[in-house]
Amino acid sequence: METQPETSKEKRSFADHFERLWSQALVAVSNAEDEALKVVQRLAESAGWSPEEMRLRARELTERLASQRKDVEHGLDEAVKRTLTRLKVPKREQVQEVQARLNRLAERVERL
Repeated sequence: METQPETSKEKRSFADHFERLWSQALVAVSNAEDEALKVVQRLAESAGWSPEEMRLRARELTERLASQRKDVEHGLDEAVKRTLTRLKVPKREQVQEVQARLNRLAERVERL
């Protein structure tokens, strides 16, 4: 059974879908960070932490969250690269190289 090549509309649909998912993932991470800060504030109040101790705990949590966020972003970036490779989407440099070759060929045809 032969498969039909993807149309540009299907590719665009995939890109739109991916952009929405990426945006939602970033919003979710940001919301998690906000919620974590609220939890620390509630813990500080219930534990009777001093303002200095609360700032220290909040800083520690923020640093851990930032590290985890970088890990998540890196994981997503790698997953996207693998997916694009599997879908055989050409890299920007490859597209530019093909475009340059087409331009050279067009110039040669015009000269003929």
